[in-house]
Amino acid sequence: MNKYIQTKQNEFGKVIDFFKKDISSLRTGRANPGILDGIYVEAYGTKTPLNGLGTIAVAEARSMTVTPWDKSVLKDLEKAIMEANLGFGVVNEGDKIRLTLPLMTEENRRELVKKLNEKTEEARVSLRKVRDEIKTNIENAEENKEINEDDKFRFIKELDEEVRKKNDEIKEIRDKKEEEIMTI
Repeated sequence: MNKYIQTKQNEFGKVIDFFKKDISSLRTGRANPGILDGIYVEAYGTKTPLNGLGTIAVAEARSMTVTPWDKSVLKDLEKAIMEANLGFGVVNEGDKIRLTLPLMTEENRRELVKKLNEKTEEARVSLRKVRDEIKTNIENAEENKEINEDDKFRFIKELDEEVRKKNDEIKEIRDKKEEEIMTI
């Protein structure tokens, strides 16, 4: 691998890591605490991530419980979950909140696959941006006589091969997630 790709290898990794984190919030047929990752609760005068205020446990395939460490924030937790509008049944049991996930319909599943495809395309665009930066660096190096024309074409070919591998990795992650979403 050439030095131009190596200097940006970390950015390729960041794109894929962000993609994985981004799609983890997409709901599958089972309860998953990751669904609640984007929820912030107004507690103690500041916005705090929901998972920073209590324990999230998966009770059954379609239900979760959120048990706050401090019972005084229970109402705030309930309010934040309701405002997130995730389509859950929310029940305050006095010491914890029980979330019930409704059965997913075929229509819901197809909508989630559409969102998954949008997120996949965003990840591919991010990869292309990194690729374009590297390609520009290679072309500038040739213009500045740091490398010759043969090296430029060899480096660009290596770059295209690396980007193809990363796109394949994104596709593999996407296909696995689609299978999870569509499994009843």
